[in-house]
Amino acid sequence: MTLQGKVALVTGADSGIGRGIAEALATDGADVAINYFSDAAGAAETARRVQAAGRRALVHQADVGQPEAVARMFGALLAELGRVDILVNNAGQGGGRKLVETPFADWERVIRTNLHGPFLCAQQAARRMIAQGAGGRIVNITSVHQEACSAGGGAYCVSKGGLRNLTRALALELGPHGITVNDIAPGMILTPMNQRALDNPAYRVYAEAQIPVRRAGTPADIAAMVVFLCSDAAGYCTGSTFFVDGGWMLTYPPV
Repeated sequence: MTLQGKVALVTGADSGIGRGIAEALATDGADVAINYFSDAAGAAETARRVQAAGRRALVHQADVGQPEAVARMFGALLAELGRVDILVNNAGQGGGRKLVETPFADWERVIRTNLHGPFLCAQQAARRMIAQGAGGRIVNITSVHQEACSAGGGAYCVSKGGLRNLTRALALELGPHGITVNDIAPGMILTPMNQRALDNPAYRVYAEAQIPVRRAGTPADIAAMVVFLCSDAAGYCTGSTFFVDGGWMLTYPPV
């Protein structure tokens, strides 16, 4: 698999899964635009890793849930890197309250980032991919919680379920243009979003015992699947969810 000569945009690439994806795409040959919202230092470190792999890096700050900001980001990408072949919608917000207790501002923040953001970015990317006439790849990072709802995480679960169906709708529309659209549903991945597992060894041992392969995942596990889906090897894969969860969903719901 090689992505030599391709240009990718990864949203939320300043840390965690996004950084791992950006680094893996660069290692496989792609130039990478790195989107971030607030962590400029983290985005700069991701850019350093992309450049260390011998590829061009563009760092751009934008709130992916704002149409004007997304349009400016794609304008900068085209001006600097010339084209876009790959979009990875990774930026996300968690939601930690029961729905009946969730203020609208919190609901709107999660939905804006996790669902509006991928829609806006996919729309901009697809228009350019169609104009380029060479196909393309869009990968949305969802979650096992697109299927397995959790009490206290309603807004997050709703957003990820919506993103799953956005993936399917885009795949139907964009397939005739040679653009594939898939989503990856991570399980327990050791990133700042799972800070408890990083800080509490006893909790991590307990959690990993619930996973069939008996370990938590890493950003590299997700990045490997992204690279596959963005390669020619996955040219006949579209509209699908690829669970990267160590088999956790095999045990859901628990009996």
